[in-house]
Amino acid sequence: MSDQITGTTAADIADSVRALRDRGVLRAGSPLPPVRELAATLGVNRNTAVAAYRQLAQAGLVVSRGRAGTVVAGLESVAQEGYAADTVLRDVGTGNPDPRLIPDPSQALATVAGRPVLYGEPVIDRGLDRWAREWIAQDLGDRDFGITITSGAVDAVERLLAQALTRDDAVALEDPCFLASIHTVRLGGYRAVPVPVDDQGMTVDGLRAALDAGIRAVICTPRAQNPTGASLTSARAAELRAVLADFPYVLIIEDDHFSMLSQQPYETLIGADHRRYALVRSVSKFLGPDMCLAIAATDATTAERLAMRLSPGTTWVSHLLQRLTLTQLTDDAVVARIAEAREHYAARNAAFASLLREHGLDSPTTDGLSLWIRLPAPARLVSERLMRRGWLARTGDDFALDERADPSHHLRLTVHDLSDEDAATLVADLVAAVR
Repeated sequence: MSDQITGTTAADIADSVRALRDRGVLRAGSPLPPVRELAATLGVNRNTAVAAYRQLAQAGLVVSRGRAGTVVAGLESVAQEGYAADTVLRDVGTGNPDPRLIPDPSQALATVAGRPVLYGEPVIDRGLDRWAREWIAQDLGDRDFGITITSGAVDAVERLLAQALTRDDAVALEDPCFLASIHTVRLGGYRAVPVPVDDQGMTVDGLRAALDAGIRAVICTPRAQNPTGASLTSARAAELRAVLADFPYVLIIEDDHFSMLSQQPYETLIGADHRRYALVRSVSKFLGPDMCLAIAATDATTAERLAMRLSPGTTWVSHLLQRLTLTQLTDDAVVARIAEAREHYAARNAAFASLLREHGLDSPTTDGLSLWIRLPAPARLVSERLMRRGWLARTGDDFALDERADPSHHLRLTVHDLSDEDAATLVADLVAAVR
């Protein structure tokens, strides 16, 4: 295939691949030659080929598959969070919060209109900036961090990677991994380096191996890791910081998505002398997924670069949304509602996990919206049997970084909104499905 691609500049090479795709020579899933091979064939610098592939990835025309190389993107469906479309089955794989526990913003909406914001004004609401700094300082201490507001955690992670990495750079991801992180890394043309997760979070040996592999960034979930529910322990976090101490310029991105709902204390990979870091906290889990806002606390240099990544695009997150967020998070009734939700998720998940253990199924009580259940049989087989009983579950295969990995033996189930009767029925059906 490399002999059909032409060009001596990144733009020309990208145009050539685009033309081959438009003419049907390259189809969805078609592999592209490795960067070194393409550069050698065309007689160009490797960086030129890298830039061409990056342009194609940013345009959504190709997707990086890590060790499996780069392929032409198609319209094939990929795993997404949320409710499955067009199904009559009871969906217990959504990963959604309970809508009954999301605070009603109606009263707050009436108070936030105020004066319109015009071009050239500060992009962060001053009140939200002050509140966010106080909130983050409780965990980051006296570090000299900057605050950036983005359109949710996924937006923050994508921009953080883009300001620090180039195509084919390696990124350490937890394995199994949050779906959005997998997509972000693949579409950005980065190489995902899996780091196993156990019941204490990201493993030390896994992180050390990833650093040896030359990663330039690491994405970690300090609490309620999705899908496993694991949270970093104090001892594990200290071990990981010690490993990272010799790599102060590796960008650490902590996605603390469950922050206000978590039963666990915040533990961090970010050492006192680490130079590049970002703590990202979205409000989606406790104020609702439609509140597309996240607070990113970063070192000063990263804050400047992140602001530059925002300047030509969204420029700023709506001040109406910023004010609405602040109004809710400073409302005692809303804060009490969030605390109620925290207790609800923990209690319902613990009760379901206890039922499973009574029937011999391994389900540790962890943190988060969902449970990560170990099965004695392949998860896809169990899932198919559950479908015949009226349930739609999410298998662990969706969260695996290596598409060639052995079949998963885990299900991720979102059960906090089930009645006691429905929970008992699901447990009985699950027990029957694994026999």
